[in-house]
This record gives sequence, C-alpha cells and structure tokens, in this order.
Amino acid sequence: MTARLSLTVLVDNSTITDRYFCGEPGLSLFLETGGRKILFDTGYSGLFLENAGKMGIGLDDLYYVVLSHGHFDHTGGLVAFARYLMETTIDKMPCRRPELFAHPRCFWPKEHAPLQNNGSILDEAEVRRHFAVTLSARPVYITDDLVFLGEIPRRFPFEQADPKERRILLPDGTTEPDLLLDDTALACRTPDGLVIVTGCSHAGICNITEYAREVCGEEKILDIVGGFHLLHPSPERLRETCKYLQKIRPDAVHACHCTSLSSKIALAGSCPIRETGVGLKLAW
Repeated sequence: MTARLSLTVLVDNSTITDRYFCGEPGLSLFLETGGRKILFDTGYSGLFLENAGKMGIGLDDLYYVVLSHGHFDHTGGLVAFARYLMETTIDKMPCRRPELFAHPRCFWPKEHAPLQNNGSILDEAEVRRHFAVTLSARPVYITDDLVFLGEIPRRFPFEQADPKERRILLPDGTTEPDLLLDDTALACRTPDGLVIVTGCSHAGICNITEYAREVCGEEKILDIVGGFHLLHPSPERLRETCKYLQKIRPDAVHACHCTSLSSKIALAGSCPIRETGVGLKLAW
C-alpha cells in the first residue's frame, strides 16, 4: 500500500502571490505522510516557525526533522527550533522531541571563503542535546513509503562539480576538498508514482532522481520538489539536465530556491515546470 503525501512550503526565496508570508534565501518544507509530520530543512532563520504559525501548522508534534545537507541556509533554523523546544519544556507544554535524520558529514564545518564555516551553526554534539539523531550514509525508510536516501552516488559526469576553494574539516583536524557528500534527499512512493523532495541537489538532480528510482523500485516520477542547484550551470550541465528530464517525463517539477530564472525557462522546454514559493500546498 503506497502512501498519500502532502507538502507545504514554509521557506523559499520566493513567495506565492496573494499568500502573505515572508521569504528568505533558504528552504524549509513541511510534509505529512503515513500519519507522520516531517520538517525537511529549517531555512536560514526562525522564519519557518513564523510562517508555520500563520498557516496554522503546529510543529510541537513533529516526528522527524530531515536535513538535506549542512549549509547554513538549510540548517540555520535549528537554533530557533532548539530554542522553541526548550521554551515548551520550560512552560510544561506538550511537545514531542523529534528524531533528526542527516548524513554523517552534515555537521562537519565547511570552509568557503570568505567564511570559515558556511555549514551548521550548531555542531553535532549540541544538536544531540536537543534532538534524537540518526546519521546515515545509507537509505533509511522513516515511514513505510518515505525514504531518506543517504549518500547519493555520482553517476552522471555532467553533474560532477568542481569544489574549487570549498574545504571540509575532518574529525582529525585536517581538511579536504568539500565534494558535498552530505547532500541528500527524500523520496516517497505514492499511488501515482514517486515524489522526490530535495534541498539544493548539490549531488545533481539527475543523480538524485536515478538513485531514488533505484532505491524505491519505482520508475514513474510524479513530482520533483526543491532546489536544483542550477544558479549558474555550465551549458553542458543545463542541456543534459533538460535532456534527462525530457526522457523520464515527470508529471510536474517544482524547481525552486537555488534554481535561476534562466534555468527554469530552459527546463520548461523539457518538463512541466510549476510555480513554487512560500505558501504553496501540494498533495499527491
């Protein structure tokens, strides 16, 4: 029995017209499936809490928090959410302590000049003080049909990114080029096909989609929602991404956050691009 899934955009760079919420350069999504409430990424600040409150979405009974990767525009809201959990405890308000899923490298400091760390403000030890934490590089089903994909195999040469000056701090104190191996996504089997939810797609949206199909044993793509990391893509990467999406024929594509207007226009020639922004609600 495949699951029904709903999704609400709490934080994005853009907002939906006639929905009076605020946006910021970050991403946070609220999902419900299999009787479970899931927060996917936390944006840059506590804005996701404010927008959720205005939307009538309660976050005091979340089962899971899932992080797509460690960058601060996806993990920055953890500080505000940890404070929220502390305040509910102090005020003796009922609140579930959610389980947090992420890649093992998610909380390792990331150097990207001029910043000494553009990763999570909270390190792993502090995160564990506020959340039950599961770190995995392998796929983990968090409901019967919703899977945390873990580390994404890099199969398409055109999606191999040059780390340039990006470095990641290893536990032994040394650094190495940051290939953003912590970048991951969610995939959900629905009655009509697979829904893929991604943060920034540093691993490559084609790599992510192929791996989701493999892990879930499902070829049909119903929707892909999230950032595609196509802000300044090379002509080859954009061309090959368009060709791939045209080949797999998703029913809809909600590309947002780190996807430029010119990339969306190019993608629209190959797949059904849909408007995305804070306040958008989807159900499959």
